[in-house]
Amino acid sequence: MKKFLCVVLAVLTVVFAFAACSKTESKETLVMATNAEFPPYEYHDGDAIVGIDAEIAQAIADKLGMELKIEDVAFDSIIPGVQSKKYDMGMAGMTVTDERLQSVNFSTSYAKGVQVVIVKEDSDIKSVDDVAGKKIGVQTSTTGDIYACDDFGEENVTKYDNGAVAVQALVSGKVDCVIIDNEPAKSYVAANEGLKILDTTYVEEDYAICFNKENTELMNKVNAALAELTADGTVQKIVDKYINAE
Repeated sequence: MKKFLCVVLAVLTVVFAFAACSKTESKETLVMATNAEFPPYEYHDGDAIVGIDAEIAQAIADKLGMELKIEDVAFDSIIPGVQSKKYDMGMAGMTVTDERLQSVNFSTSYAKGVQVVIVKEDSDIKSVDDVAGKKIGVQTSTTGDIYACDDFGEENVTKYDNGAVAVQALVSGKVDCVIIDNEPAKSYVAANEGLKILDTTYVEEDYAICFNKENTELMNKVNAALAELTADGTVQKIVDKYINAE
């Protein structure tokens, strides 16, 4: 009898251990698509993807009891990937626009963005008005790309895979200026001697998370988590970690 009880206890131990393990493994994954070429919102630190968006997404996943998985892809493949349900959401310093709203839904805004113009220090471009007729570098499918094509003509815009390549085109004289978000612009200017950001702002915008139009359940859950994280100061704390108030 004693031997029988030991066997039963051993079997139960294995069963409970398996059940606990299965419960852990069944934790739902939240797949986020980003383009990790946009500091301080998302960028590589060794093998890890870090930044404002990465930390806010992790905080959201924690709130929802989900496991966050970040996929680094080309910026212009994020929305198609969300549309096809390859990714649960897209978060990449992405601005809400009427054009994008035709393809995906957006969360409430979690950050403000400002589009600026980078030029060489000796450039004759002194304000946004002087950009007309110049060769403009942008990152493909970003709002900088959209606004520049609309305002200055697509024939004057050269599109690059990421902001760093666009800035190198400016350094080498292939373009006269680069239109991009202010925060990565500051990083690029700091890393490349002889460049500056124009004092005048080009466009102000709101950043949000995109979702498949059919996945309103997830969007509502993320919005609820985002509201809590905003109310308790977590979102602002993350933003302040990466962006020093001027």
